[in-house]
Amino acid sequence: MNLTNPSRRDFLKASGALAVASAIGAPAPGRAADLSNAKIKIGFIGCGGRGTGAASQALQADSNVELWAMGEVFRDKIDTALNVLTAQFKDKPDKINVSEDRKFVGLDAYQKVLNSGVDVVLLTTTPAFRPLHIQAAVEAGKHVFCEKPMAVDGPGLRSVIESAKKAREKNLALVDGFVWRWTRANREAYERIHAGAIGDIRAIYSSYYTGSVDRYPKWNRQNTKTDLEWQLRRWYYFTWLSGDHIVEQAIHSIDKMLWTMKDEAPASVVCSGGRQARPGEPGGEYGNIYDHFAAEFRWENGVKGYHFCRQIGKCYNANTDEVFGSKGVYQGESGSKRHVILQTDNPWRYVAPAGFHDNGYDTEHQEMYASIRSGRPINTGDRFTKATLMAIMARMSAYTGKEVSWEQALNSKEDLYPKNLTWETPLPVAPVAIPGVNELT
Repeated sequence: MNLTNPSRRDFLKASGALAVASAIGAPAPGRAADLSNAKIKIGFIGCGGRGTGAASQALQADSNVELWAMGEVFRDKIDTALNVLTAQFKDKPDKINVSEDRKFVGLDAYQKVLNSGVDVVLLTTTPAFRPLHIQAAVEAGKHVFCEKPMAVDGPGLRSVIESAKKAREKNLALVDGFVWRWTRANREAYERIHAGAIGDIRAIYSSYYTGSVDRYPKWNRQNTKTDLEWQLRRWYYFTWLSGDHIVEQAIHSIDKMLWTMKDEAPASVVCSGGRQARPGEPGGEYGNIYDHFAAEFRWENGVKGYHFCRQIGKCYNANTDEVFGSKGVYQGESGSKRHVILQTDNPWRYVAPAGFHDNGYDTEHQEMYASIRSGRPINTGDRFTKATLMAIMARMSAYTGKEVSWEQALNSKEDLYPKNLTWETPLPVAPVAIPGVNELT
């Protein structure tokens, strides 16, 4: 584990430095290949559980695709993911074509996947690396599926905004993993809201109450060798890696607030939060993230959005959305088929077509590959960067106790990514943020 990696800051300055054409007949960087009839080669970067699910869905989304290369910082994750996928596609072995020399391990594995001859990349690593990986993929002329969130801080988010613009210029697909945007039930509900079914929007409410989320119990300081290995193995609990759970998980609900407002960004947010029930001492195995947040987003037209999330065991759990309008109320419940419009002259309840399987995880890939085949690739960068910044600004507000404007968050200098990151870089865990003490930067 002696590989080095440039700092994100240096990487973002080196425009085009990684724009290397594939050695296997790919077009020059910046030009998307014609994939209307070709077999599409998929590169899988970040081989954890969600990534393995995304790879499975991608392989089922089109009849002529194959998994070509895999990249991870840990070899055991490649092996586990490949075993799962191989078993799943045992009846379609042509879907899996990952030779030993296309299993790349290390902090620079993503670069090697990009240079291996792939057409599409799945970016499902720890969120801290997403801006760097998106930029590298777009520079290399690859179509991209990227899981949420797209960044954990302002500098990273600004990089992603620029990458989304370049992807559009290069006619590259850039598709997000905000799964509820891709489900028929939610699409029908929000189409009705936007068409005026509940009148003028007055307020929005969302909740994301879950259990304690005890991830990666097998990894600790005793069976990892360096600070970086330990924190990557338990990435969820460190703000610089995950962005905290309001950014990594509850962002789904925040994205639906944005959707309600037709992707108009809020003017500001006031958010509170804290850490009451994470086990152990702060800075230990459960890192420095909070376990609850309560946010009040404010739009220029007077609409307010109220979001609440919590990760504490043995408590009430819910994942709900409500939109209050001048003529009615919409209520939705994620993970169920309950979508209703009430308190109106024209009440409505979503009814799924007989036999219809409404799975946004499938749809996001199906629509992406169909768009690539058509030569009109989807780019959802505008909305997914806004949703990501909404979540980041809420965390910034909770950590500092300040009202945070959209401009403050967008122009923030808070750069959480460590400088000159290597496997041996000392990574002391930042203290748990204290509102009124931590400052906006």
